[in-house]
Amino acid sequence: MSNFRFLDTHRTWEDWCGMLLGLLIVLSPWFPTEPDHGFNADSGFVILNAFMIGILVFGLAQLEYVALQRWEEVAALLAGLWLIGSPYVLSYSGTLGIWHVSLGGLVVLLAALQLWQDWDLNDQDLARHGQ
Repeated sequence: MSNFRFLDTHRTWEDWCGMLLGLLIVLSPWFPTEPDHGFNADSGFVILNAFMIGILVFGLAQLEYVALQRWEEVAALLAGLWLIGSPYVLSYSGTLGIWHVSLGGLVVLLAALQLWQDWDLNDQDLARHGQ
């Protein structure tokens, strides 16, 4: 058990999870929701917000998979925090608000884990990610 270092190394499956989270965020406005419970299907800002944040999270995860840099993890952390706060800022609630807070929390947790794993790595170690 002393050699168990599962969470100490940034693995490529974490980047794939980030891509999956980005895809789920993009699709989240079309998840089943309760009718007339805080989200109107004509709310273009809510749909645009989910689309833009989902694409950003997906793209950052792809960048981490290809060429790992610390700024990508910080950007993903900020995107997750925005997704958590967006139901309050854009004034929507219900199931979609719960989805966005939950998915944003998962993005924040994943980005924080990856940032913690890569904190002490030098540029050469970051460049070897995924090899």
